[in-house]
Amino acid sequence: MSTVSAGPRTTLRSVADLPCPRGLPLLGNLLQLSPPRLHRILEQWAAELGAPYRFEIAGVPITVWTDTEVIQGIMRERPHRYRRYQPVEAVFSEMGFNGLFSAEGAAWEPQRRLVMQALSIPNIKAFYPTLADITARLRARWLRAAQRGETVEMTEDLKRYTIDVTSALAFGEDPRTLERDHGVIQEHLEQILPGVMSRINALFPYWRYVKLPRDCKLDASLAEVHRYVRATMERARERMRDDPSETPRNLLEAMLVQQQEPASGITDAHIAANVLTLLLAGEDTTADSIAWTMPYLAADPALQATLGDEARRVLGDAPVCPDYASLKDLDLFEAVCIEATRLRPVASIHSFEPLEDVTVSNVALKKGTRMFFISRPAMLDAKNFADPQRYDPYRWLRRHERDASEGEPQGAHDVRAYLQFGAGPRVCPGRHLATVEMRLALSMLMKEFTLELTIDPAKINEVQQFTMVPDTMPVKLAPRVQAA
Repeated sequence: MSTVSAGPRTTLRSVADLPCPRGLPLLGNLLQLSPPRLHRILEQWAAELGAPYRFEIAGVPITVWTDTEVIQGIMRERPHRYRRYQPVEAVFSEMGFNGLFSAEGAAWEPQRRLVMQALSIPNIKAFYPTLADITARLRARWLRAAQRGETVEMTEDLKRYTIDVTSALAFGEDPRTLERDHGVIQEHLEQILPGVMSRINALFPYWRYVKLPRDCKLDASLAEVHRYVRATMERARERMRDDPSETPRNLLEAMLVQQQEPASGITDAHIAANVLTLLLAGEDTTADSIAWTMPYLAADPALQATLGDEARRVLGDAPVCPDYASLKDLDLFEAVCIEATRLRPVASIHSFEPLEDVTVSNVALKKGTRMFFISRPAMLDAKNFADPQRYDPYRWLRRHERDASEGEPQGAHDVRAYLQFGAGPRVCPGRHLATVEMRLALSMLMKEFTLELTIDPAKINEVQQFTMVPDTMPVKLAPRVQAA
């Protein structure tokens, strides 16, 4: 039995000893749960009951945790002692995209090596001119909207941006969704993660027996996305035949080459699963992370002015960051986004289960016990971050200044409590690309425009769709008045 400890040892407890919100006989807490509000409900119960606690669905207990040391320890022990919550892999597999994100055991490691290589710093550096061109297309789209006085639905535009970036980098194709308003793959991709969320939390797989309208819509989008992915694979094979290269030019080519090796065991289904996984990851998490900065920027004209000045200093006359080397001077733009997602965590729930009997924080957990970690409580804890309710992007820069000067800390700043990219062996392989996109998109935005929300920010709802997304983010852009 393995042990993950946090704090002093006390008497060993069982799952049944943990506090539990009052529920109903047989159903437990099922009727109190709403998938779109799941993170909020779990956070409220943590505030009322403390953590760890449990809730129950039809007699099945699910434990809920908030301790940074516990989740760090569990993430370090993946994938050998813990795995992702089993229904995640089951639903992803059924939908045809059990790729790197959801794969477990021996299936994970070879996929990891390929994806890490594709998303490595040297690859992204070589890809930078294309990345800058796509950012320039986003700028052109926003300039048109500003000139016409149109409201920009920021989350949708940013998803188009991240899809174009991910497709061009990983698959050698740029779908150019930024240049079209309808008939783009993003319209189908956006149906998938809400469907995943619904099916993971379903009491039983009803959709295998009866299709509700939402299931028919999801199935149609899945079919269209799979057609798109298979066509992408065939075009890649044609390019490789017509223009052979000694080394693969992108992730898709690398997977197709590896497929040809003796006893590789890689099928078209494996490749398609990873293509779709990367499309979903690229489309959703980075776009939503950038989108969550908008309420904080809109509420702070002085910060907008500072960011505009900083963007002009680094970018000069260029419409977007002129080269990869200059990205290092855009720390503040990444900090703006990291701080927004500390308060509005896109990865708001992490779910695991042990592969053997374990003891965690003096709680005995049987193999397969379901474990949810809610990430926001630790990021709003004054033990981890000074003045935690305050939006302060400079806290991330002051940390670097302290490290450089070896001066005394100016309040708590425990980066281990920020788990938006995960930790341990299965840390997000796309984290560097994500931070490059944050720096590029936000520096371009702040150099060119001022912004304001066209809605009361209190009316923007957090929606759990596997990731935590805003239900709307309408923004009006105005050309920034340049100083004489």
